Parts: sequence; C-alpha cells; structure tokens
Amino acid sequence: MPIMVDDIMKLLCSISQERKMKAAVKHSGKGALVTGAAAFVGGLVGGPPGLAVGGAVGGLFGAWMTSGQFKPIPQILMELPPAEQQKLFNEAATIVRNLDWTDAVQLTTLVMGSEALKQQLLAMLVNYVTKELRAEIRYDD
Repeated sequence: MPIMVDDIMKLLCSISQERKMKAAVKHSGKGALVTGAAAFVGGLVGGPPGLAVGGAVGGLFGAWMTSGQFKPIPQILMELPPAEQQKLFNEAATIVRNLDWTDAVQLTTLVMGSEALKQQLLAMLVNYVTKELRAEIRYDD
C-alpha cells in the first residue's frame, strides 16, 4: 500500500508542477500582532498621533513580513506527514480507481493523457490545499 501512496503523491506533484502551482499558508495572526504591537508602542511614545503612525508602520511591516512565503506545491506535498498523505491518497484514489497501473510513471502517463482526470485531480488538490492546509494558491506563468 505505501507504494501506491507514493505513486499518487508523485502524480499530484506532476500535475501541480505542470500548472506551476505554489501555495502560502496565511499568517494573518502574525501580521495583526505586529500591527497591534507597533500601534501600542506608537501610542505610548507619541500619544494619539503616535498611535496612528505606529499602526500604519506596523501594518506595512506586518504585510511585508508575511508576503512572499510561497512554496511549490510539490515540495509541500512531499513534506506532508504520512497521515495527511494518506488522506490525500484516499481522495485521489476515488478519482483514479478505474485505472490499472504498475508504477508512478505509468499512472502519470495515463492521467496526463486524460484532460478530464487531470481536471478532477487538480480540483481535488486545490480544494485540499485551500481547505485542509488553509493556504493561498498562486499560479506562476
């Protein structure tokens, strides 16, 4: 069974790599904390005008801290713990259950030849990444 999980993971990596998909886990809590802390310090130092300046500077700094943290989805998939990979495998297996394959190369060839299967797996992968991992997806050109 672990071999089949690896085959499906390699397939999902191929599909996401073909679409040049990247994802970033949202760190909105960290940005809000930085903004609040900067506003607090600004308020202590400069009163009401310091509060406004601290909030603005903190907001910009918080946004800068959390931007650009996109990682390729194949990297994210391969770093998933085994339990999460199994969950993803179970979802993907329902889509490719009627295919007969012996290894990841054959499975990938079969799926890449079918636009319908590729779209179903892509939709499942996007749903998993956005709902389960709570990540934002970006497609590079």
